[in-house]
Amino acid sequence: MIRKVLLVDDDAAVREAMGQTLELADYDAITAGSFVAAKDHIAPGFQGVIVSDIRMPGRDGFHLLAYAREIDPELPVILLTGEGDIPMAVKAMGQGAFDFLEKPCAAADLLAVLEKALKTRALVLENRDLKRQLERGDPAARMLFGTSAQAEELRNRVRSVAPTGAEVLVTGPAGSGISKVAEVVHLMSPAGQGPFVKRPAAGLQASEFAQICTDAAGGSVFLDEVSAMPEATQYAALELIEQGAGVRIIAGTTADLSDLAARGVFNADLFYRLDVMRVRIPSLAERPEDIPVIFRHYVAQAAEQAGIEAPEVTPDHLAALMAQDWPGNARSLMSAAMRFVLGMPEDVAQAAELGLAEQLARVERSLLIAALGRHNGKASEAAKGLKLPRKTFYDKLARYGIRPEDYRR
Repeated sequence: MIRKVLLVDDDAAVREAMGQTLELADYDAITAGSFVAAKDHIAPGFQGVIVSDIRMPGRDGFHLLAYAREIDPELPVILLTGEGDIPMAVKAMGQGAFDFLEKPCAAADLLAVLEKALKTRALVLENRDLKRQLERGDPAARMLFGTSAQAEELRNRVRSVAPTGAEVLVTGPAGSGISKVAEVVHLMSPAGQGPFVKRPAAGLQASEFAQICTDAAGGSVFLDEVSAMPEATQYAALELIEQGAGVRIIAGTTADLSDLAARGVFNADLFYRLDVMRVRIPSLAERPEDIPVIFRHYVAQAAEQAGIEAPEVTPDHLAALMAQDWPGNARSLMSAAMRFVLGMPEDVAQAAELGLAEQLARVERSLLIAALGRHNGKASEAAKGLKLPRKTFYDKLARYGIRPEDYRR
């Protein structure tokens, strides 16, 4: 367990005596006589706790507490208070102090509070380290952005599908990130250490498909827009998959492949082989609350690529972004972020200049679509979720030209 204690007291005699007590108890004591001397030791990953006197010249224990909480809100700070300062210490507890002790304090009391604080700190640091490890080993958390329920549902779906090793069909609107989701499925799959080969299905010849599977042996092949695969290649792909292609096939499409198969436009047997596991990506219109976090990510990415400092994204700017439909989804949001970084956010500026009625209408339309997405296109459930009478809900759908069936998974 961690044993480090930062001891801060302007009284040299008290500091030395308490330091000796800590060292005798096998603690790693760091001593400082002021706020200025102490603050250089405080960092977000500080492997210990702070014990500080409240009354010190200049910046006192309250200043140190505030500074420590700003650097790391979970860093325990134990305050030492003189006789008559108890109300002040209680106030400090309300401001986030871990505990307080009255001076002079018995060594046993000090060590008991320290043990409790250090155990708490050790648990916090252990949880943080575990979270970092999970995120490094969880491409879904690292690569699929969003805080909405739909975004979390997408990540969980990928986490459940990826380990199976079965064929996967990734669907979603244009620009929604089908290729990225396919890559995450690959990274989290048993074939994740193998090659990940991406190829557009349009124009793909049967001989090429066989060679791709050979090149990607032990890994995954992603067929982008599989609905456009030539008919002859569809038959060859079906035969190769049934024989055992030696790779994991991940197919992506913006089309309704089941409808194409039903109409004989796409090979039905191949459709069923590809549709073993399905992952559907929601549109940005279904989850407008994710737009700010995704946009900020793209802004940081674009600024890094351009070699310039990322400009500030204001609340008004984000509100204007959320008022837009984004038919191009993440791809168009990425382009908007690049224009924003380069000082050319003309689309957002135009949205911000819309009248109040038009802005409210756009927001209302986004909320209707988001509700349908959450309830799998079931209009009655979406209406109930928005606390709207069914007739009012259907009237609004008609006004905005929204079809519930477009949001069924």
